[in-house]
Amino acid sequence: MTRSRTISIIVKKKTGEAFDAILEIPPKLMPDAKMNDDGWWFFTGPHGKSRLKFNENKSLGILDHLYIDENSSWDVPMRVVSSGDFSEIIMTLNKPDELNDDQFEQRVAEIGEMIITMKNIIESNS
Repeated sequence: MTRSRTISIIVKKKTGEAFDAILEIPPKLMPDAKMNDDGWWFFTGPHGKSRLKFNENKSLGILDHLYIDENSSWDVPMRVVSSGDFSEIIMTLNKPDELNDDQFEQRVAEIGEMIITMKNIIESNS
């Protein structure tokens, strides 16, 4: 059976601003993040050498992305949904086959902490 966890946060930014801030967030979360010509971000993450690529569609609020580190590969559906002057950011984490249940739960907790940092960065971005 596939395990998954959905994380949702509300940010005090309109949808377009939140969307754009997320696309610019990798170097704010990982100081060594660099993007190559193919749109892949490369950086050192909590689990070693990592890369991230967004598959975005701003008009639909889609920020799906692929995240690969030395231990696992994550295909993450992510949406930015309008709520007036606020936005809801929703992402679903599906357990990679490479991780056992305990490792998945640990990663979900780590990602939850990163989401709080991301929220603070998005809201402080003017």
